[in-house]
Amino acid sequence: MSTPPRRHFLAAALAALCLLGAAPGAHAAGEAPDAMMARLSADVLQTIKADKAVAAGDLAHIMTVVDSKIMPNVNFIRMTASATGPGWRKATPEQRQKLQNEFKTLLVRTYAGALRQVSDQTVEVLPLRAAASDQEVIVKTLVKGRGDPVQLDYRLEKAPGGGWKIYDLNVLGVWLVDNYRPQFAQQINAGGIDALIASLTERNKANAQNQN
Repeated sequence: MSTPPRRHFLAAALAALCLLGAAPGAHAAGEAPDAMMARLSADVLQTIKADKAVAAGDLAHIMTVVDSKIMPNVNFIRMTASATGPGWRKATPEQRQKLQNEFKTLLVRTYAGALRQVSDQTVEVLPLRAAASDQEVIVKTLVKGRGDPVQLDYRLEKAPGGGWKIYDLNVLGVWLVDNYRPQFAQQINAGGIDALIASLTERNKANAQNQN
């Protein structure tokens, strides 16, 4: 499990990811990934600050905002498969769907908790080092607010229909997928994919009780 400081920084990363959501299809054709991230962070940060339900901590509303604005910009199948590791290839289609659902619920609740902490943060997108032909890029950002800036890196892939999708993020040297992979591997080694699904289900139930 993560150490308390690491959880704090991960929450900051997830909060920043919340700032980067937008409705699908909102990107301009041929828009560079760093330009997209800069535009989305500015637009959605303004929306979050003006949303009274978010400021009031309305969890159901926050989860709706997160689910509708963030997830369309994430290749969640790839993120889940990467976190699961070799066990993903052995999972049945039904197991994969259940695993995605539970992992998504876990992350959305984490995003929701982080969203409630968004106040005076701003996001600075650093210069992109990538070729125009690259299909995968890393966009580096700095989240600025109270205290020291938090450096965040995002892995994005070129989507088949154009635009970009996030499939991993890094906060202070730890990638989100890498953070979950050993936890998932431990459950899979103990009892297979079903054990991992059961573990995530229990965590989600506990999180729901704590957040109510």
